[in-house]
Amino acid sequence: MNFVEELAWRGMIHDVMPGTEEILGKEMTSAYLGIDPTADSLHIGHLVGVMLLKHFQRCGHKPIALIGGATGMIGDPSMKSQERNLLDETTLRHNQNCIKKQLALFLDFTSATPNAAEMVNNYDWMKDYTFLDFIRDIGKHITVNYMISKDSVKKRLSAESSSGMSFTEFTYQLVQGYDFLYLYQHHNCKLQMGGSDQWGNITTGTELIRRITGGEAFALTCPLITKADGSKFGKTESGNVWLDPEKTSPYEFYQFWLNTSDEDAEKYIKIFTLLSKEEINMLTALHRETPHLRQLQKKLAEEITVMVHGRQNYEMAVEASMILFGQGTAEQLRRMNEKTLLTLFEGVPRFEISLSELSQGIGIVELLAEKTSVFPSKGEARRTIQANGLSLNKEKVTSPDQSVDTSRLIAGKYLLAQKGKKNYTLIVVR
Repeated sequence: MNFVEELAWRGMIHDVMPGTEEILGKEMTSAYLGIDPTADSLHIGHLVGVMLLKHFQRCGHKPIALIGGATGMIGDPSMKSQERNLLDETTLRHNQNCIKKQLALFLDFTSATPNAAEMVNNYDWMKDYTFLDFIRDIGKHITVNYMISKDSVKKRLSAESSSGMSFTEFTYQLVQGYDFLYLYQHHNCKLQMGGSDQWGNITTGTELIRRITGGEAFALTCPLITKADGSKFGKTESGNVWLDPEKTSPYEFYQFWLNTSDEDAEKYIKIFTLLSKEEINMLTALHRETPHLRQLQKKLAEEITVMVHGRQNYEMAVEASMILFGQGTAEQLRRMNEKTLLTLFEGVPRFEISLSELSQGIGIVELLAEKTSVFPSKGEARRTIQANGLSLNKEKVTSPDQSVDTSRLIAGKYLLAQKGKKNYTLIVVR
């Protein structure tokens, strides 16, 4: 496949340096993309860059994921109004190991093919580089005038709300530029990719390579992704949507994609899936004919959830959605793990009873009207049951004389009472 053409129809090119497409057409090329290691998990804001690397490898080229161990200790001024917290080496190494495991979901690091992916950390070649050596070897090749002309620097220096820029941050583009030079010299890397806010830093690297080696290197950036309403992509009320299932459950991850707007879904399915142009065009046409079926959102959510969390977790997320909206079965509920259950019914009323109270069996009316306050009285509990209006664990309660024991527990400690369609109560057994 032609890498630049593939990205172009997917809407994933913002800027591309002349000659990039030609060099990729001539030979297998290495390209790198930097990843900020400030957390031990990627979030979906990283996924555009990860998909750039994935498409690059699919097109027969070699992707290099650069963990910014050194640059993470400085903080990139691009799109930032203030300096970020600096990290110690132990934390950086831990974060790097966690990130590599997640990248392996997308990239092939292990095969013997020439274009197997590689991970590097710029701390490894920066940690022993003295300040005097750096300003002698690198700093003398780039003028202050050139550095100040970069948009990321100009915006920080001119912004009224800014407290200025430290020398540390000002030198960031030199450190990133040296990364490109180092990879060019030691890994035959001729292309750097990143978000559109990185163009200035990337072109500092291509300039360094030209001035120091006389060689030619290239740059490609993708647009910064926003939602149709202009708000920031990847943020929810509770914060970032993480790839780590402990930080964002597969159910919450699936729901994020399922709940995208029609306009965003048409854009995201090109960027975040590997579906072909023909498949996406067909899906988009079907969706426009029957938008209420949300076929585009369902396919988007399926593709990206399976890629990150696997088919089993995707199916569990679909089942959880069905349960929440009244279509799920008792069997699906019994299969649900504790974390998904608690995520699904976060915010619903909860009551606690002891395991000993349930171990010998307890009448459903006593359980819901005396041991808990699901109903204010036994009479109301009986009337609701007789009117066929109560379910326990997604099974209709047909008699007020029914007994409940520990065999009914979900995940060994929960009972789910449901009045009507969406009135849930969670009973926790301790």
